[in-house]
Amino acid sequence: MRELKDLISIGKATLDDFNLLGIHKVSDLKRQKAKELYQKLCDLRGIRLDPCCEDVFRAAIEQARSTKLPKEKCQWWYWSRIRKEGR
Repeated sequence: MRELKDLISIGKATLDDFNLLGIHKVSDLKRQKAKELYQKLCDLRGIRLDPCCEDVFRAAIEQARSTKLPKEKCQWWYWSRIRKEGR
């Protein structure tokens, strides 16, 4: 059984963010939306966080949804490129 710490691109800071957001296991991510999690975290912290945080969330969410996700899609910078392209 995968744990949040087992997901690619997820480090201690993101684990702390997930805890603050009430996300404690991989299955908690499956129905989440990265943009909404990012905005909620910004609101909780009272600051605008680096938008790459949204990309890290997206990488985690996609991994939660698929155990066969291509390795490149497990990396947060893949999702940065997608976000910047407006997709």
